[in-house]
Amino acid sequence: MIRAAPFPPRIVPRTMRRAAICLSLLSVAAGAAGAIGPASQAHAQSAHPVPSHAWSFSGPLGTFDMAAVQRGYAVYDHVCSACHGMTALTYGDLGGMGLTEEQVARIAHAHRVPTGGDAAGKPVTRPATADDHLRSPYATPALAAAANHGARPPDQSRLEVVYPGGASRMRALLLGYGQAPPAGMQVPAGSFYNPYAANGMIAMPPPLHDGGVTYADGTAPTTAQQADDVVTFLTWAARPHLEERHRTGVRVVVFLLVLLVLTFCLKRRIWSDVH
Repeated sequence: MIRAAPFPPRIVPRTMRRAAICLSLLSVAAGAAGAIGPASQAHAQSAHPVPSHAWSFSGPLGTFDMAAVQRGYAVYDHVCSACHGMTALTYGDLGGMGLTEEQVARIAHAHRVPTGGDAAGKPVTRPATADDHLRSPYATPALAAAANHGARPPDQSRLEVVYPGGASRMRALLLGYGQAPPAGMQVPAGSFYNPYAANGMIAMPPPLHDGGVTYADGTAPTTAQQADDVVTFLTWAARPHLEERHRTGVRVVVFLLVLLVLTFCLKRRIWSDVH
């Protein structure tokens, strides 16, 4: 965190002191709001603390590792898309991962989208284009719930934003399978124990396995690597303007620091003759 050096008490104007008090109150209020926000709710659902993880996009200077984002899309496409859609994302949006138009067109062409029906009423599909959205594998929410023991797989377009605990908890959830449930805990058929899920149980089977995908760049597809990559991709999809906001924030901080120095110098110049 960048902090400006405090003014000496003798030269702090009354209005600036009031502004500082207001900013302090706002900071306290923001902290209190964060304490009862999604992350707090996630901890309330489970006694297991989420392991910390270093993400390239964390912090005010964070950026996305586009190689990880591209690998994460491969995990989504080969694993997650069997149950989850990303309807807010178009194939053309994938160009933001650093792909060329030809690569985007090739990815889109490998998927088919419905175009209505033929004369006999049978569904007709066509290869997707860059303007088409990444569709859900189920035609209706009811069909999605029926195919998954009554639990409807959520759309993953903005999952990282709305999921309690964010990226780190999503990673912990993906890697949290295989542990024995606490003594006395009954896990019903069709559910799995996962200490990072709400109430410790989840209907989704373990989605990731070592070697479950093949990475084009030769990276070893371990379960942990797949979890890191797919969470990075989902964060990129949910926060497409994150890097731009970080750059804007840095520019604003630099501008305010320069303005602060100039204001201080101007004040000293104006009051230099006052003893």
